[in-house]
Amino acid sequence: MSAANPLAQKGEPTTWNFKMLAQNDLGGFGGMGEGMAVQIAKDGRRIIWLAHESAPKNFTAVDVTDPRNPKMVAQTDLPYAHMRSNSLELSGDILAVAYQTQKVGQQKAGLELFDVSVPERPRSISFFDCSGATSRGVHQLWFCDGEYVHMASGAPDFKPSHPLDDQFYRCIDVRNPSKPVEVGRWWMPGTMQGDSAPPPQRHALDKGYRAHNTNVYKQRPDRLYLCYIDGGMFVMDIADKSKPKAISHWTNSPPYTGFMHTAIPLFERGLIIVTDESTENNAKDWPKLVWIVDARDEKNLVSIATCPMPPLDAYKDRGGRFGAHNLHENPPVSTAWQSDQILLGTFFNGGLRAYDISNPYQPKEIATFVPPAPKGSPAGSIQLNDVFVDERGIVYTQDRFSGGLYTLEMDF
Repeated sequence: MSAANPLAQKGEPTTWNFKMLAQNDLGGFGGMGEGMAVQIAKDGRRIIWLAHESAPKNFTAVDVTDPRNPKMVAQTDLPYAHMRSNSLELSGDILAVAYQTQKVGQQKAGLELFDVSVPERPRSISFFDCSGATSRGVHQLWFCDGEYVHMASGAPDFKPSHPLDDQFYRCIDVRNPSKPVEVGRWWMPGTMQGDSAPPPQRHALDKGYRAHNTNVYKQRPDRLYLCYIDGGMFVMDIADKSKPKAISHWTNSPPYTGFMHTAIPLFERGLIIVTDESTENNAKDWPKLVWIVDARDEKNLVSIATCPMPPLDAYKDRGGRFGAHNLHENPPVSTAWQSDQILLGTFFNGGLRAYDISNPYQPKEIATFVPPAPKGSPAGSIQLNDVFVDERGIVYTQDRFSGGLYTLEMDF
C-alpha cells in the first residue's frame, strides 16, 4: 500500500491504493452515462452492461470475466439522435433501460425491457411509453428485484408547474415483462399544475424540482430513498405502492446549490449517504459533496459530516466538472459488493475516490484514481461518471468523454 496520500496534491494523474487492470475505449464510443450492472451469463461469463449518455449508442456489453482483458461483446444503437439511455439496471436476464429525449414531445421516451440471456443478442421484450407534450421520458431507474422498476420519469398526463419540474417518481410493475403497468406515483407538492401547495421557490442555479435517484433495498422493501434534485432527499413509505407517502425530508440547499443526486441507506448503522451532483464546469457550483446523515430516527435526519475533498484550486481549472456525482450504491444483487464501512465515488475530473467511514464523524480518504487523459485528448478531459464494484471486489468506473471503461483492483 502506498504511504503518500495525494489528497493535498495538484490534480495530475494519480493512482493511490487502486491498481488499474485495464481500459477499454468501447470502440471509440466512450461517452458513458450512469448505468452499470453485472450479469453472470448462462455460460458462466461475467458481463457488465453500460449505458451511454448520448447518441448514437444505446448500451454496451463487455465481457469482464478476466478484468485484465475486457472484451466488448455487444453494442446497440439508439433510433434517434435526440435520445439518451442514461440509466440501466439488470435483474436476472432482464435489462431495463431508461430513455430520455432532449426536448418534451419527442419520441422515443420511456422504459424498454430486454432479454439479454444471450448477451450478444439483446432482444426487446416491451416498451413502456412515457412520451408526451410535457415529458422527456425517463432519466433514471432502479430495478433489482425482478418485479418493480422504480424510476424518475415524465408522463403524458403530468403537467409541471415549471418546465424544469417535469420528472417525478413512478413505480412500474414488470412481473409480466411483456406488459409493464404503472402501479404508483408521487411528486413533490407544488410541482404539478393544480396542486394545492404553492410552487417551490427557485434556486439561483435552478436545475429543477424533479426526481433523480429512486433507490429501494431488500432490507426495507417498504422504503424508497428518493433524491429530488433542487428539492432535497425524501424517505418515502411505499408499503402501499399505489400510495407513496413522504416520511421525512432533508435538504442542504439553500445555502448550497441544489442537485441532490443519490441516497444510500446503511441500515445496520442508521446512516444515509447522500451526494449532490456537480453540474457546472470549472466548479462554478462548488462545493458538491458527499454527505453523511444520521438516520437513526428516520423522521429526523441530521447531517453529521462530509467526505474530505482535495483543494478546489487543484481541479477547478482542469476542464469539465469537479465535484461529487455517483457512488457505488450497494445494489441488492448477488453480483454487487456490499459495504457499510467503505464508500467509492466518482468526482468527474477529480476521478474516483474511496473513503473509510468507520467513524462517520471523521471520514477519511483512503484511495484515489485519476487516470491520464486518453491519447489525443486535452489535459483535464477526464470526467469519471459512475462506479460499480462486483462481489469479487473488482472496481469498474467509466468516463463521460472518451476514456470508456476502466477496471481496477482495490489495494486497501
